[in-house]
Amino acid sequence: MNQFFETFTARTIWTPELILVLAVISVIYLALARKYYHWFPEGKPVPMRRIVYFHLGLLGIYLGFGGPLYVLGHIMLSMHMLSMAIVFLVTPPLLLIGIPAWFFRFFTQFKLLKGFFMVAGYPLIGLILFNALFSFYHLPFTFDYLMTNEGFHNVYQIGMLLAAMLMWWHIIPRIQTRFNMSELKRIGYMFASGVLFTPACVLIIFAGDAIYATYTNPAVWATAMAYCLPPGADIPYEVFSGEQSLTLLNSTYHDQQFGGAMMKVIQELAYGVAMGYTFRIWMKRDREETPKLAIQEFDMYEAETPKA
Repeated sequence: MNQFFETFTARTIWTPELILVLAVISVIYLALARKYYHWFPEGKPVPMRRIVYFHLGLLGIYLGFGGPLYVLGHIMLSMHMLSMAIVFLVTPPLLLIGIPAWFFRFFTQFKLLKGFFMVAGYPLIGLILFNALFSFYHLPFTFDYLMTNEGFHNVYQIGMLLAAMLMWWHIIPRIQTRFNMSELKRIGYMFASGVLFTPACVLIIFAGDAIYATYTNPAVWATAMAYCLPPGADIPYEVFSGEQSLTLLNSTYHDQQFGGAMMKVIQELAYGVAMGYTFRIWMKRDREETPKLAIQEFDMYEAETPKA
């Protein structure tokens, strides 16, 4: 690990530009959550637990799109898969829980946004869109192309994050809409998402050989690595191969297998936690015979909120 910090500069490792962007988002969020909430109809101070959840979500974005894990992800596929698991499977629910319901309700008054959600908010769209983008991303040709074309890669990653947010919206709805599903349907939704998520992981784990040129071809790797470095910086080829290479396992193929397995395990854990919580709310609601209990307990929306 000392070699990692000795090889790369502080700017490369810590991505200060992303920290600045996330800090601005944090300041705006805190101002609206604790001081200017009265600007919004039904606005009220945001509980501290939601503030913590939101900032954990921002930390997830940082770990996925910057910081040491992002740099290591250009050297080891396993670290790239870990960062993706954090930003697409852990970050979206944290952000959704952290944003107050009155903030979402405010935008339902705009016909354009309301109309957009009437189409994009259909559960199957979020389910299919995210998993299709995720699977297509991990095809060798797509992966290597995006990793060596920074602009397209950034756009694709942001698109996947938005699709993940849309998918998680149906698992953790924040306001009442005509698309809200029962607890049983949410559990089925997560099960279906897990099934659609599996092919990409299977491809990575059971490919039989290392399939990404980004981690096997020095020229391709150097192009991808250059986007992590300041302009004009030398490419540290010594970390790619040789005695000073930064690897956790003894081969690129084993690292690839480990990354695919880790991604699948994190997906199962994330959905498992969400399923468990959904099932607990379902059982408690049925036991107390209070139809809106699940909504009230999670503070998703008020009982009298009109449908969007």
